[in-house]
Amino acid sequence: MEEANNISSEGFILMGLSDHPQLEMIFFVVILISYLMTIVGNSTIILLSRLDPRLHTPMYFFLSNLSCLDLGFTTSSVPQMLMNLWGPDKSISYGGCVTQLYVFLWLGATECILLVVMAFDRYVAVCKPLHYTTIMNPRLCWLLAAIAWLCGLGNSLIQSTFTLQLPLCGHRRVDNFLCEVPAMIKLACGDTTLNEAVLNGVCSFFTAVPLSIILVSYCYIVRAVLKISSAEGRRKAFNTCFSHLVVVFLFYGSAIYGYLLPIKTSNQDQGKFISLFYSVVTPMVNPLIYTLRNKEVKGALKRLLGKGREVG
Repeated sequence: MEEANNISSEGFILMGLSDHPQLEMIFFVVILISYLMTIVGNSTIILLSRLDPRLHTPMYFFLSNLSCLDLGFTTSSVPQMLMNLWGPDKSISYGGCVTQLYVFLWLGATECILLVVMAFDRYVAVCKPLHYTTIMNPRLCWLLAAIAWLCGLGNSLIQSTFTLQLPLCGHRRVDNFLCEVPAMIKLACGDTTLNEAVLNGVCSFFTAVPLSIILVSYCYIVRAVLKISSAEGRRKAFNTCFSHLVVVFLFYGSAIYGYLLPIKTSNQDQGKFISLFYSVVTPMVNPLIYTLRNKEVKGALKRLLGKGREVG
């Protein structure tokens, strides 16, 4: 009990990305630039989706939800990481670690479900175009978004609470740059078999199952796209779906590697960089993937900039 109280008062030590201090400033610069790009890119998508009437569609409603998630997801870990990279202090308070654990799991799991919702939206748009506006009405869109957020919150409450019950026995050094479940389980001095089983079960539900549903839906989408007589129509449908698939594989691939591999046998250095990938890289590249091949978003951005010049 005394050791647990010490941890509550002193917090944890985040060991960071690398054992080589000379690399910390390089990591700081790269991660800071990535974080700023994440903020600019995702904020732009949210702004355009709100201001441009042509983007008031279910697809961009869900895309703006994804951008909100990415902003919160990366902000839950990156500022603390930058602080620890900047100076010699690598600590994080107990409350900060607990908050990071809950928020990171909540937003990460929400994104897993939201990507399934976005795949369903694309399925309806391509396979049932005549009924798209009827099926994907505003009420259903809000309901699906709410389900995604609530499912993510439920996952966070279960996993985080279960993990925090483990006896830590005075161990304060988290061998990672953030407080997440696999790293926290490794701190425990008791039997973690049940925790690992719960982690694998819940993560399978939030990664392997959604990924399977998305892949099945895209089998139907590809079949429907190939039936489109217009070459322009096929190209537009493939571009939209290709962007979503790239985001899906980037996010689910790294999440499955980070959470479903056996905790005791996984390579810790590889695990850190996988965590870095889905907490820093993926939120940064998502806006780029959706905008570089999307004429509607680029058109909305040009119109917004044009209005800004006229006002100026």
